[in-house]
Amino acid sequence: MAQHTEHHGHEEKLPAQTKEIWRTFWILLIITSFEFVIAFTIDADHYKWTKIGIFVILTIVKAYYIVGIFMHLKHEVKSLIWTIILPCVFVVWLVVALIIEGGYIGFERFFFGK
Repeated sequence: MAQHTEHHGHEEKLPAQTKEIWRTFWILLIITSFEFVIAFTIDADHYKWTKIGIFVILTIVKAYYIVGIFMHLKHEVKSLIWTIILPCVFVVWLVVALIIEGGYIGFERFFFGK
């Protein structure tokens, strides 16, 4: 008796990791598209700080997804996550404080000649 097998095309099931990567891709694409729309629709003269705030928030959201998914920190222990996030927050705070302080010193030197 002859044995006959039939193949109905090349069917491939995506593993769960691939689906997660595609999901992350679409989320990042949507956020980036939203940033692109904001960049060209919001008037920079009148809503400058609103625009900057939106970009900063969306950039933090994108960084969360990139670090969480591609660096596999989404499923890590919370203490490990805090050991990464807390120093980053302090560095950002330091940079902002130095910029503000530098602005005050520049203002004093310009107007008071010190």
